[in-house]
Amino acid sequence: MLERQALQQEEQMYKASERYSQLSSGRSQFLDTAVECSELTLPYLVQQDIKQKGGKQNLLQPWQSVGAKAVVTLAAKLMLALLPPQTSFFKLQVRDDKLGEGMDPAMRSELDLSFSKIERMILDYIAAQNDRVVVHQALKHLIVSGNALIFMGKDGLKHFPLQRYVVNRDGNGNIIEIVTKEIISRKVLGIEPKPSYPNDPNNQSDAGSDEDDAEVYTCVKMDEKSGRWIWHQEVDDLIIPDSRSTAPKNANPWLVLRFNTVDGEDYGRGRVEEFIGDLRSLNGLSQALVEGSAVASKVIFLVSPSATTKPQTLAQAGNGAIIQGRPEDVGVVQVGKTADFQTASQLMMGLEKRISEGFLILNVRDSERTTAEEVRMTQLELEQSLGGLFSLLTVEFLIPYLNRTLLVLQRSNQIPKLPKDVVRPRIVAGVNQLGRGMDAAALTQFMGTIAQTLGAEAILKYVNPAEAIKRLAASQGIDVLNLVKTEQQLQQDMQQAQQQQAQQELMKQAGQFANTPMMDSSKDPKAEERIDAISQAINPTQE
Repeated sequence: MLERQALQQEEQMYKASERYSQLSSGRSQFLDTAVECSELTLPYLVQQDIKQKGGKQNLLQPWQSVGAKAVVTLAAKLMLALLPPQTSFFKLQVRDDKLGEGMDPAMRSELDLSFSKIERMILDYIAAQNDRVVVHQALKHLIVSGNALIFMGKDGLKHFPLQRYVVNRDGNGNIIEIVTKEIISRKVLGIEPKPSYPNDPNNQSDAGSDEDDAEVYTCVKMDEKSGRWIWHQEVDDLIIPDSRSTAPKNANPWLVLRFNTVDGEDYGRGRVEEFIGDLRSLNGLSQALVEGSAVASKVIFLVSPSATTKPQTLAQAGNGAIIQGRPEDVGVVQVGKTADFQTASQLMMGLEKRISEGFLILNVRDSERTTAEEVRMTQLELEQSLGGLFSLLTVEFLIPYLNRTLLVLQRSNQIPKLPKDVVRPRIVAGVNQLGRGMDAAALTQFMGTIAQTLGAEAILKYVNPAEAIKRLAASQGIDVLNLVKTEQQLQQDMQQAQQQQAQQELMKQAGQFANTPMMDSSKDPKAEERIDAISQAINPTQE
């Protein structure tokens, strides 16, 4: 009880607005770079810290659309690789070290079937939410600014852009503090509007206005004593009632994402920052080419001052009109520098190619339905181009996202509670799925090489079929339990086949022997005994 009171006193002394201002100094350089990257791609994504909400803002528009297309394309491919549609990005597994090796295979099969049903229930829950929409928006922010914050609330996911939050990390790069800033109407919060002071020069709002906005700060910290995440909200340096909440350490609803990391930095760096030089050059050349083309396309007619042709008559004359004048009195002025634009055009083509390759625009697949092979190829393409991005997003997004979803569904009794020591979720998207696909391809290529080199019969002679099937199934994430026959089942099938073949042979021989005089009861009294003996040999189970 005393610890709880001390914690509340500490929170009351803690002013979120001051802490937000303190941490904003470390964010300023990253925010400035993110704003410039946004201006060259999607200007509406990242902006400076705005103190008012609502209304349309006048944003600078880039002179080219290559940057916007690059960001949208890469975000779509990342979305396809991380949260593929109609495919589970995780798998619930039973820990063999906890259950033991002597587990009944039938029981194991029933557990796998139950886990498969739970997986479908979780995927249906995710599909019913707007999670994919928010995640796609966060991925665009990751590409442009290198940073994104997602809150997994009761009403679904909520995304915070870089200009709306600050973070603090320890020496190992782990999050220890998060402060967010939101502009919310006081009427929505149920707070009285600020009183108006006419003599205050900083006062810009009308007294008693329902549109008077408040700055709401959310403070998220890691409590070392309890080992849980705690957070609360403040407005006007006062804690909002009923705003305190906690969460387990491994199920934190606040997901701080980064695109690229640099040791010692609290914030990440985006993909656009890596190509900002090319984007700047492309934007400048596009502007120069557009403005130069506009000047080059301008045509001016000059009339000599001593000419008999009147300019007004020439201007008012229509197409095919007949007027008085001399042709030598009228001249045409044009820039005539269109040939000089070829150098700029060629340079722009080179820049567009480099940007398209860096953001994977050139390899966009046109298909009506996304297949598993397309997902695997997209993952391979991203891994080759972006390196360890999958590993970073798996640690900072997929694992916390899955753990939090499981916790919420178990608390609401939408799925049965899973024993932590026995069942564990495993991510099968991203680099993990990629590794399995490469293993399957390598094994298939190995067996194909044997068949081409030594012949197809060499596979049956030197390769163990049962082991090959198990490895193929493992590489594709398929459980072979009760799917592939065991050695005992194969031996039983072989024995049954041999018995059936022997019975067929006896029946054939019996048919030939039945036409002989020995089997004719009218000629031999013991013929019926011989027929019964042959029938018993063909069907030994028959009485």
